[in-house]
Amino acid sequence: EAQLAESGGGLVQPGGSLRLSCAASGFTFDEYAIGWFRQAPGKEREGVSCISGDDGYTSYADSVKGRFSITVDNAKKTVFLQMNSLRPEDTGVYYCAADLERYGSSCRDPSYYSSGYWGKGTLVTISS
Repeated sequence: EAQLAESGGGLVQPGGSLRLSCAASGFTFDEYAIGWFRQAPGKEREGVSCISGDDGYTSYADSVKGRFSITVDNAKKTVFLQMNSLRPEDTGVYYCAADLERYGSSCRDPSYYSSGYWGKGTLVTISS
């Protein structure tokens, strides 16, 4: 019933920008933390950014601070990841995930969403 659907990936040159979307359905969206993750071939899944709580707490990996921005449109039940100044090392499959908001762990830790929902991913390739 609950679903997440990513979109917006593609091929872009270094220094370019992309905006990813994560559309949610089938659950009480405003009670969930939403995270963006990425995975490059042969590498562990990495927490890129997340948003959680009534105050809109956000968190970013050090590698993307100042370049990426996570936002939410509650009416559309969609979370966005604006990615600017893209680098080749940003390449990977980007996933969004959702789970109930709670304390005790980071919403950029993939295990936070072990009992939650994951999208199928969208491929981002940064290359000249």
